[in-house]
Amino acid sequence: MQKQAKTFIPNKSDIKLNWFILDASGKTLGRLTCEISKILRGKHKPTYTTYLDCGDGVIVINADKIEVTGSKEAQKLYRYYTGHMSGLREVPYRTMKARKPEYIIEHAVKGMMPKTRLGRQQIKKLRVFAGDKHDLAAQQPIQVNI
Repeated sequence: MQKQAKTFIPNKSDIKLNWFILDASGKTLGRLTCEISKILRGKHKPTYTTYLDCGDGVIVINADKIEVTGSKEAQKLYRYYTGHMSGLREVPYRTMKARKPEYIIEHAVKGMMPKTRLGRQQIKKLRVFAGDKHDLAAQQPIQVNI
């Protein structure tokens, strides 16, 4: 009779956090944010576990050079509520890209993450910068081409 291999179940001590740099210049918004959410959740690792935060950190640079396809640039809206009566505000994509290009990527990734405590913990490992400079050199990030 053969001896069966035991199933590997990772602990918090087994998980090692890496940081990756992704360049958003010329990339499509949805395709890039899908890859970001996969890295944040840890689905790119063979030790992925649904109930543990085994994902890595992501640094996104050149967020102001992200692109969208079709007529989304003219039609896409970002809505938020101020809390006052008739306080629903709508900001077009072009205006948001000019004001806060980081928000566009953060908002898209947040929508792809699970709406749980674990998802909120994982989204904290995302850093987005409008230009090509970042201040996270101490994390020794790895440059990734997607």
